[in-house]
Amino acid sequence: MQKVDVQLGERSYSISISDNFDLLAPALAQKKQVVVISNPTVAPLYLDAVRQLFPHSAVQHFLLPDGEAYKTLQSFEQVLSFLLQQQMSRDVLLVALGGGVIGDLTGFVAACYQRGVAFVQIPTTLLSQVDSSVGGKTAVNHALGKNMIGAFKQPAQVVINTAVLTTLPAREFAAGMAEVIKYGLIADATFFRWLEQHQQQINQLDDAILAQMIRHCCQMKADIVSRDETEQGDRALLNLGHTFGHAIEAWLGYGNWLHGEAVAAGMVMAAKVSVARGWLSEAELAQICRLLRAFNLPVEPPAEMQIDDFMPYMKTDKKVQNGQMRFVLPTAFGKTALVDDVTEQELIGIFH
Repeated sequence: MQKVDVQLGERSYSISISDNFDLLAPALAQKKQVVVISNPTVAPLYLDAVRQLFPHSAVQHFLLPDGEAYKTLQSFEQVLSFLLQQQMSRDVLLVALGGGVIGDLTGFVAACYQRGVAFVQIPTTLLSQVDSSVGGKTAVNHALGKNMIGAFKQPAQVVINTAVLTTLPAREFAAGMAEVIKYGLIADATFFRWLEQHQQQINQLDDAILAQMIRHCCQMKADIVSRDETEQGDRALLNLGHTFGHAIEAWLGYGNWLHGEAVAAGMVMAAKVSVARGWLSEAELAQICRLLRAFNLPVEPPAEMQIDDFMPYMKTDKKVQNGQMRFVLPTAFGKTALVDDVTEQELIGIFH
């Protein structure tokens, strides 16, 4: 078992990493009202095991359809209606059993139901284990932008079971690796090289290597969140590739490209801007593309998208400040900065 602590004063919590679900904090296991939010893909595999974590509760569950297309206000309302129909009190514990969609939506419900109830993240995709389950960002999508409606709501605990990755489709695993590689690019060139050295074991789902990799990512994110919970500074750097990536997801229609796939292409686009500015070399750009390709991730945006297709989404990105677009760009290998002077001409340049 490995453990990472997210230090946020009264809202502090632990991330427990092992090869089972049995690390739930005793106080949470005592809860009398428990509702598991999941989907029809994950529930048949793991719902029964999660139910057994709560011996004092007749655990109820609510299943949402699987996929990014269902991370909506309509789904949010459906879960709230279920909780009200079941007369759940403010003592209810919500359990997010699934990937990033389930985690984000459950957290947003937890932030709003009766002005706030406790929830636990049990992430079942690599992407949610290394990124979205940690840090308390919760949201739903809107046709005009991804994650534009939400709240900061920290979980009571994150329980990561690495064994679930053996049932994860290869494409979903690859999408998670985009967020893993992101950590190396934003702040840790040594970790990037470690990923290059261990790509074969990672692709073979080596238990020890996966646990080490997930713990490192969680620790990096926990450190950043502890310093900047509501994204006033450093935390924005975690959005490397996301300004471009969110535009790809929204323009194509949510779910056509997986989040990690869009982020992978977005990171390369950001790196190309940095190459044009002289911050990264062409060799370093090639190194980034090589590692992404090693995990079957795209390194180009959809062929049918041009800069004019990106602009409306990037202009409503959450990092926009006083009407000015801001981008997270690599300033050196393993270092990033939030930049507010990227010109439209520079953006056009990455398409040639």
